[in-house]
Amino acid sequence: MRTALFLALAALLASCATPAERAAQVEREVEQMIAVYGPACERLGYKQDADQWRDCILRLNAQERYERYSRMPTSTTCIGHRGFFHCSTF
Repeated sequence: MRTALFLALAALLASCATPAERAAQVEREVEQMIAVYGPACERLGYKQDADQWRDCILRLNAQERYERYSRMPTSTTCIGHRGFFHCSTF
């Protein structure tokens, strides 16, 4: 319940942000990804500021996010009757 409330509040606050504020937030997130994953990609042999280096950063970030969110608990809700069911998992 707290998670849903937090997400609703975050969505409300995000909708109040101006396009410039949202762009600044995305820029901060990209800078953080570069700081975290950039050195690892350089050690893997990618040259800094090359397209392959940027792709490496995005792949490492996506992999880390997948691993983090795949460990989160899920909830399944099913509705229906007489053998006709629809289930959703979040």
